[in-house]
Amino acid sequence: MTEVAFHFNVPDKLGYACRLLRKAHAAGGSVGVVAAPVVLQELDARLWSFSALDFVPHCLADAPASIQAATPIVLAEGCAALPRAAVLLNLGDQVPDGFERFARVIELVTGDDADRAQARQRWRHYAGRGLAIQRHDLAAKE
Repeated sequence: MTEVAFHFNVPDKLGYACRLLRKAHAAGGSVGVVAAPVVLQELDARLWSFSALDFVPHCLADAPASIQAATPIVLAEGCAALPRAAVLLNLGDQVPDGFERFARVIELVTGDDADRAQARQRWRHYAGRGLAIQRHDLAAKE
């Protein structure tokens, strides 16, 4: 059964995503990331430049299959375009179709009212399916 983790009060969603992906790569994990095309382009650019000391191997879902197979992090508009991965990072506004095939889903939520309202809808969707949900509040850690 899929586990879901919500990270609330994320000040910079893409910056936080870069750090999560770096951590997952360092641990040897595979991650699929879903988001709108403009968000994927920005994340792609940030992954290339966010740290001078770390390389986070990644590719877009339209890369050749041989590149996707050799890359632990794949960025796509939807789950159907992702290869097999243990973790799904959802940077979109909706629950992605096909999330069930991942062992874990991570949701990032800023302090923005609209983002929080959309996150509540996603939370209700996951909870309605009886999934275990973890809550991580970054504001409480400060």
